Amino acid sequence: MTTNETPYDGGCACRFVRYRMNTKPLFVHCCHCRWCQRETGASFALNAMIEADRVELLRGEVDVVDTPSASGNGQRIARCPRCRIAVWSNYGGGGDLVRFVRVGTLDEPDRLRPDIHIFTMSKQAWVVLPPEIPAVHEYYKSSEMWPPESLERRAKLFPSQPKQ
Repeated sequence: MTTNETPYDGGCACRFVRYRMNTKPLFVHCCHCRWCQRETGASFALNAMIEADRVELLRGEVDVVDTPSASGNGQRIARCPRCRIAVWSNYGGGGDLVRFVRVGTLDEPDRLRPDIHIFTMSKQAWVVLPPEIPAVHEYYKSSEMWPPESLERRAKLFPSQPKQ
């Protein structure tokens, strides 16, 4: 699980972009889908889901690049305009309200372990998942996996949306 200590500072490789997550994230996904593998050039993506208004841009600016996604709703990837590192994304479902911060861009990425492994149906065969972290074949219902505090925060973001 994530640590309660805040803030979580991060940025791009050239340090032009610096940001701060002012609270712990809602939930941390380790996604093993083929789209994430392609986008990262790695075996999975590790994303900290957090309300956009809790992510403060401390320095620099980001270029937002619209890209396709498996859902068909697309994603908007925020990249440093100089070194092109992706620092966060916004997906169609959460719109501009939720950011998926790339945990690897944090100054201390070890502070955020995954809360769940998703889309394990397409994980690389050599990746061994730890037994103490939930893993699902595809996706899950947040109402069954998220801690109560995160569900409350999500309900404030999307008051008219039914619970998942």
